[in-house]
Amino acid sequence: MVLLAIALVIPLLGQPYYTKLLARMAIFAIAAMSLDLLVGYAGLVSFGHAAFFGIGVYAAGLLPMLGIQQAAVIFPAAALAAGIVGALTGAISLRASGLYFIFITLAFAQMVFYIATGLRMFGGDDGFRLPAPTLLVPGVPLDNPVPLAYVMIGLLLLLTWVARRLMGSRFGRIVVAARDNDVKLRAVGLSPFPSRLALYTIASAMCGVAGAGFANLTEYVSPASISWVVSGEFLFMVILGSAATLIGPILGAIVFVGLEQILSAWTEYWMFWLGVLLVLRVLFLRQGLYGLLSGSRRP
Repeated sequence: MVLLAIALVIPLLGQPYYTKLLARMAIFAIAAMSLDLLVGYAGLVSFGHAAFFGIGVYAAGLLPMLGIQQAAVIFPAAALAAGIVGALTGAISLRASGLYFIFITLAFAQMVFYIATGLRMFGGDDGFRLPAPTLLVPGVPLDNPVPLAYVMIGLLLLLTWVARRLMGSRFGRIVVAARDNDVKLRAVGLSPFPSRLALYTIASAMCGVAGAGFANLTEYVSPASISWVVSGEFLFMVILGSAATLIGPILGAIVFVGLEQILSAWTEYWMFWLGVLLVLRVLFLRQGLYGLLSGSRRP
């Protein structure tokens, strides 16, 4: 609650830098939280989650070319596009498990990446500037960091609530049971595949929403948003915060973005120090940031 109160006050201070930083934290928190649904609750380590993030970025960039700028259309469209791709790729990826699942998700993400780089009419490797910002309401564009920050915080709260209700339902219990022992689940007559595919689709759609927000934050659309490096960053945030907690990856995203700004101003080798931090977290902080702050253990 303290973090939420601080987040709601920051945009009112008239400091664009900190407001944009807050919006960035909220955007990456949505992406990390959506990945936690797969990694933490389903036990599916995906290394291609950036594909859905990038689809959301491109949805927010391409729809204005058709004269569509309304947030009420662009954000659902980004979620729908990412969800459809997630359902199609998930139907194949979920046939595998373990290391094979990791590499299949990475392969699909790279396919999406190279499709984006091949779109020469949209800048190819270089990408293109956002043609027009998403409009919250007429006259309130989301290239303004204040409304963008509030919109992304609101979406983060909404999607976290949805995810919590989802994982607390019978559907969520089936997903967790499949993670713990899918053989026993099949023995009682329940197939884990439909629930896993549904969760994969939902997580993909949520990440697409984050991508649409990111396009408005950077005012640029580029294949770089689909890079495997971005997928690695999302996974870093989940591990840092603690998987299967929903709140943990949000904390991980906040710390990651904050350290990214601080360390990159201090040294060009900032990713090295983030790597050191991750090693220390694994060795000495078994329950992650969530466990450190709350004293709770992962469910």
